[in-house]
Amino acid sequence: MDSLTCTPSDLVPLLSSSANATALASFLCTRFSTISSQLSDATHAIDNTYLLFSAYLVFAMQLGFAMLCAGSVRAKNTMNIMLTNVLDAAAGALSYYLFGFAFAFGAPSNGFIGRHFFGLKAYPSPDGDYSFFLYQWAFAIAAAGITSGSIAERTQFVAYLIYSSFLTGFVYPVVSHWFWSGDGWASPIRRNNLLFGSGAIDFAGSGVVHMVGGIAGLWGALIEGPRIGRFDRAGRSVALRGHSASLVVLGTFLLWFGWYGFNPGSFLTIMKGYGGGGGHYGQWSAVGRTAVTTTLAGCTAALTTLFSKRLLVGHWNVIDVCNGLLGGFAAITSGCSVVEPWAAIICGFVAAWVLIGFNALAAKFKYDDPLEAAQLHGGCGAWGLLFTGLFATKAYVNEVYPGLSGRPYGMFMGGGGKLLGAQIIQILVITGWVTATMGPLFCVLKKMNLLRISREDETAGMDLTRHGGFAYVYHDEEDISMRPTFMMTKIEPNNASPSTDGQRSPSNV
Repeated sequence: MDSLTCTPSDLVPLLSSSANATALASFLCTRFSTISSQLSDATHAIDNTYLLFSAYLVFAMQLGFAMLCAGSVRAKNTMNIMLTNVLDAAAGALSYYLFGFAFAFGAPSNGFIGRHFFGLKAYPSPDGDYSFFLYQWAFAIAAAGITSGSIAERTQFVAYLIYSSFLTGFVYPVVSHWFWSGDGWASPIRRNNLLFGSGAIDFAGSGVVHMVGGIAGLWGALIEGPRIGRFDRAGRSVALRGHSASLVVLGTFLLWFGWYGFNPGSFLTIMKGYGGGGGHYGQWSAVGRTAVTTTLAGCTAALTTLFSKRLLVGHWNVIDVCNGLLGGFAAITSGCSVVEPWAAIICGFVAAWVLIGFNALAAKFKYDDPLEAAQLHGGCGAWGLLFTGLFATKAYVNEVYPGLSGRPYGMFMGGGGKLLGAQIIQILVITGWVTATMGPLFCVLKKMNLLRISREDETAGMDLTRHGGFAYVYHDEEDISMRPTFMMTKIEPNNASPSTDGQRSPSNV
């Protein structure tokens, strides 16, 4: 918004016929300055309120994660997985406050890591307020929540605390600095020396959030190994179904709701006009478009998964549909602000097949992820980055990332391959960084016997052995891990023997 400012010297020539021209000019300029200050304050208040509301929506996704995780595990581990979701937020808040935010956005800094605002010292600054910290913290704990799903039902509680603090306090912040900070080496808002003349466009975090959480979970699950009973002695996959489809659906809807803070909220502000101003089109329109592309991608992925799994396995599965929906959301998160709505449909369609394909590979290589978190967030997140490099439009890229003429955009939209190249670099760098940090951490925890629980505890369930009792009364009749390896059963005769009137055969007794 242009400021309403003036000086008495500007108005005196216009009021030269007045005996008190200078006094009148000073009076008018004072009023203009007051109005300008009030409008500026209102703009900041509206933008901060918008960002705070978006932060609340993203934080509400933790409830969605908790419900989704609880429904996806067996009843004997419900309290454990719920507690880990609470601690992702609690431990993540302290680690992100002390270190994470500084590593991510502590400007001025170098291209690798931030170095200011530890413990929010000297913050707020002219470039950010407390609402920005809260919003970024909500993103950080979302990444940690993704990882907890991959290693559910078999991980020691202390391991959760260690990896969650390390992920939110160091691993994730460094990645967010690279791609979201104004000083990051691959950031699209960097002032100069942009990667491939563009920087990597990851608007709301298909790579920064979803790939980081998914790849961390991948290494955790690989190093721990599958749950007891997940594969039989012949190596065939055995479904260890979660105990509540109702909780899965509830969690999915809560995550869907929260995604409207995750993607549209990543604009950070809403009171910004495009072009000359004064029209109906501005950043508020881009916010609405981003909500539309998010919706279309998720819904397309859900329907694609529904019919694809019907053809592949022969039935309609609500759990698969929920995961497909979330996969579409994870994929569109990167390019939600810079693509047309019709392109979001393509994004969701491909994301569904990416998830189906990675799940097939997981079963083939005996990889066990109770929530399909690595396949969903890691695989679909990577596809989302590639999708942005292919379908980002010139007009939207210049609106969202202004100030650079000739900025590259999507290859399929006529923008060449530079943006796609930057997106590929992002995928490789995130994969390498998370592997180099989280992989060794899980190995150390395993070597110190701090990673996996005992076989007895896993069979009985962590609610009973680690948390003082079950979440509720239940019967896990289909829990294969609780059955003995060899069972003997009584064989009854199938046919009744003849009997006379008034007598009953032994088989009928």
